[in-house]
Formats: sequence, structure tokens, C-alpha cells
Amino acid sequence: MTTARSLASTTFRSLKTRNYKLFFYGQGASLIGTWMQTIALGWLVLDLSDDSGFAVGFVLALQFVPTLVFGAWGGVVADRFDKRNVMVITQSVMAVSAAVLGVLVVGDVITLWMVYVLVFAFGAAQAFDNPARLSFVSEMVEPNDLSNAVALNSTLFQVARILGPAVAGVLIVVVDTGPCFLLNAVSYVAVIGALLAMDTSSLHRGAPVAKEKGQIREGLRYVWRTAELRALLLLTLIVGTLAINFPVVLPLVAKVTFDGNADTYSIMTIAMGIPALIGGLVIAHRSNLDERVLFASGLFFGASILVAALAPSLLLFVLLIAIVGGGQIFFMSTCNTMAQLRAEPRMRGRVMAVYVMAVLGSTPVGGPLIGWISEEFGPRYGLAVGGVATFVATLVLGGMMLRERRATDAATREAQTDLAPA
Repeated sequence: MTTARSLASTTFRSLKTRNYKLFFYGQGASLIGTWMQTIALGWLVLDLSDDSGFAVGFVLALQFVPTLVFGAWGGVVADRFDKRNVMVITQSVMAVSAAVLGVLVVGDVITLWMVYVLVFAFGAAQAFDNPARLSFVSEMVEPNDLSNAVALNSTLFQVARILGPAVAGVLIVVVDTGPCFLLNAVSYVAVIGALLAMDTSSLHRGAPVAKEKGQIREGLRYVWRTAELRALLLLTLIVGTLAINFPVVLPLVAKVTFDGNADTYSIMTIAMGIPALIGGLVIAHRSNLDERVLFASGLFFGASILVAALAPSLLLFVLLIAIVGGGQIFFMSTCNTMAQLRAEPRMRGRVMAVYVMAVLGSTPVGGPLIGWISEEFGPRYGLAVGGVATFVATLVLGGMMLRERRATDAATREAQTDLAPA
């Protein structure tokens, strides 16, 4: 009992901080709603477009085009303004977008172009929300708890990825996609309320960056001249573009490859979430996410995608996509944590903006591309491309980071030996 209590205390230590606890539970409710919307959106677009993989990829691209175009500005806003206030505004805009989409679907007046417009508006708010939200974690917890807080956020994402699709699958089959969008709109009340209820005097805020010309260029130059950040973000760019397109590929695998329905898609998404949840808790317990974890998890993630792409049956595919989920959480949580810890505090918002642009802003290119490949050659090929890209990019860029870290550690040990008394 004592061991279990000690393990839980270590794994969930960030929740002892009141502000982070509020944020954690508020964001949890919102993420469940977001996953409900994600499942419903893919299915809605398939119905409106006669099963077009390109259309599913295109709507996903529209959601993330603003991140690609405005993401750098979002980082500057996060560094210059109160992140909590920025999130209250962006979360409110996303709530309104989801509500309008839900009303149009329930009213049976929705068309594909309306979906495109509303998804773009949602994405515009998201472009400013993501850098503020990711970098805000470092203001709520002590530096020693940052990796734990990031990992718990990732774990929360996986819990939502289990609950959200489960509820969405039932609602879509029994009612329609409309209630999923409406419930997502309501879920934003929880996170907005949590932000407003925080004790601002307990936040670890740095001095806001003063307004100056060239702040976007300064952030990009900082990332490029910092070798470790440059390699890390190039790696996440490749993986984000070609591998993290599951909302595009999985509906096609469910409907086209295995002749399934919305329940089939939900089961796949839930299957990815369960081991990812376990992986997130393991990461939360660890305190040493470094280049070794990055390299190993990247190779595992890429290889598991490739194996899943070859699965001959639905049951085997579900089992293998669950393994993919575990690999993804290890890899992406390590990338996220390393990006925050390696960045200077005054540059953290801009660094995380570049990180978000690499992971999500690449979707306008990767989403339609993988959707087209899946439509022309089959969804299995869409998966396989991402697996190959992840594996090779990790070998090259992750291997480079690992070698540099080993060289640095060796030089440090040598210096310590030279300084040791004879």
C-alpha cells in the first residue's frame, strides 16, 4: 500500500499545485468534447463528400492552415501577453465555432462549404491557443515538475481519446453527428471557468517580452542556430507531416479497408488511446526524458505503424494500432518536453509555436497528401508512408542528437576527471 501510494504521489505530483489541478480537470472536459468533434467531423465529411479521402484530408488541412500561417504570430502573442487571458479568448471562439456547426447539422442545412468555413475559423483560434496553452504549463508548476505536468497533459489527452470517441460512436449511430458538435461547444465552459478561477499570484510568470520589430524572425533564428532544437523540430516536422494523420487515415481504414461504420472507427481510436494512456502515466513517473528515449521511441513508433499497415484482419489491426498509440505518446511527449526544457524562458512561447507549426501546421500539406495516397492506392499505403518517414527521420535526426549528447556527456566526464584532486 505504501509503495502504491508513493508511486501515485510521484506520478501525479503536479496535481498538488492548485492552478495546474484546475487547468488539468477543465482541459480534460474540453478534450473529451474535442475528440467527439474530431470523430464526428471525419464521419460528416465522408457522408457529405461520398467517401472522399481527399475531402477528409482537406478539411483537416483547413483546420491547421491558420497554424501554418499565423502560428509564429501566436508564439509572439504568447510571449508578449498574459497567456491565461489569451486562452480565455481563443477557447471562447472555438466554442462558438463548434456550436454553430452543431446547430447547422442538427437543422439539416449543413453543406461541405459551411464545414470548411467553420473549421477554418476554429483553426484560426487554435493557432493562437496552442502556443499559449503549451507554454502556460511552465507558469503553473515548478521547473522540476515541468516534465511531469507535460506527461500528465499527454495522459489526459489519451483519456479523452478513449472517452470522446466512445461517446461519439454511440451518438452518431443512435442520433447523428450534430450532438457531438454541440456537446463540444458546452465542454469549453469547463476550461474557461478553470482559467478564470486560478490564483494569478501563484503563477510563475516571467517578465513579458516588450514589443519590438523582428520578434518572429528572432524566434526562428534562435531555433535554427540552436542545433538541438533545430534537429528536434525538423524531426517533428517530418513526423507531423507524414505520420500524424490518423484522423484522415483511420476513417478510410474503417470504412474502405474493413467495410466498417462509425463504431469501427471509434473502436480504432479507443484502441490507440488505451496503451497511450498507460504510456503517458509511465512518462509522468519518469523524470529523464532525453535523446535516448527520443531515439528509441521514434524507431518504435515508425516500425509499429509499418506493421499495422500490413494487418490482414480488423482484429489484428485494432491490436496493432493500439501499439502505435503507445509509441506515439512516448515519442511526442518526449519531443514536447525536450522543446520546452531546451528553450530559454523568454523564447519559450515562440519555440512552442514553431513546435506546434511542425506538428500541426504541417497538416495542410500532409493531410491532403496522405488522404490522396489513401484514396488512390489504399489506406494501407497512407499509413505505411508515415511509418517509413518516422523510422528514417529518427535514424538520421534522432541519431544525430543522440551522438551529440553522448559527445557532450563524455566531454563533461573528462572535464570532471581533470578537475578531480589527485
